[in-house]
Amino acid sequence: MPAPAFFRAAPALLALSLAIAAGPALAADAAKWPAQTVTIIVPSAPGGAADLTARTFAQYLGQRTGQTVVVEDRPGAGGIVGTQAASKAAADGYTYLLSTNSTHSANQFLYKSVPYDAQRDFAQVGLFGTFGSVGIVAPDAPYRTVPELVDYARKHPGEVFFGYYSSSSQVPAELFKARAKIEVSGAAYKNITQIITDLRGKQIGFAFVDYLTAMGQIQGKGLRPIAVSAATPNPAWPDVPTMATYYPGYAVAGWLGLSAPAGTPAPIVQKMNQYMREALADAQTAGKFRDLGLQPESMDVAAFDAFVKADTAHWKEWVDIAGIKPR
Repeated sequence: MPAPAFFRAAPALLALSLAIAAGPALAADAAKWPAQTVTIIVPSAPGGAADLTARTFAQYLGQRTGQTVVVEDRPGAGGIVGTQAASKAAADGYTYLLSTNSTHSANQFLYKSVPYDAQRDFAQVGLFGTFGSVGIVAPDAPYRTVPELVDYARKHPGEVFFGYYSSSSQVPAELFKARAKIEVSGAAYKNITQIITDLRGKQIGFAFVDYLTAMGQIQGKGLRPIAVSAATPNPAWPDVPTMATYYPGYAVAGWLGLSAPAGTPAPIVQKMNQYMREALADAQTAGKFRDLGLQPESMDVAAFDAFVKADTAHWKEWVDIAGIKPR
């Protein structure tokens, strides 16, 4: 015989009661947060744009809250190692991931198996900003522009290689290869440093790297920029054309933000988002982000969550167009 309606509704009523009771407790926890050390896991090597972005924000957050903010670099497997570690961290509001277009948008299409789900395993917190990449070649390479590189590759099929170490460096090069219809091959590297070394030594012909990595090399004349992947030129190099100049519609950009383990209390997520937005509104901190090659951009939690979902669709399309097979 079916249970009386009251007993059928009891579990739902209990859950609702617990949620109502927990509301003030969560709000109280958020009011006290942070009450201990905050950790930001960076899924890439020290010294890169992600690492320095995290350290810039950590300095701001530490000064604002009076708490220690630790940046923990965990590089490996295109960001997968650090991201997996963050996904398994306690959802108590004290561990965050410096999330990127690689960890949350592209990796699921570039690898056959990824040990985390960027949507299910994380609460998206907020955006720091977006960035493009710049195509670079050795200063004495036999090509100084994109058309010259294309012409050289067509005359030397199979002899030109590009280096990559992440989705932001692989996809722009693969899209270029597909749009230009040239026979060039990619060489996977563990880090950006070796790419720069081999590029200068002419072991590879070109690479797309983040703006921060490129700035010192370009200013020191160690490498030559030939085009940027973003839709607009970089203010640091206004004369360097966009790839869209040669291939209309070509535009690939990356981003850096913060994500937290799924289950992190929403009031704490909202509070961290507020600190991020305050940091981006601070002229000195925003200036540091720009020096790192970021275009600062502020979003609330809901907007950032929608942004990540939309970006995932973009990277799926780009990976498909580039013809990249999951590895």
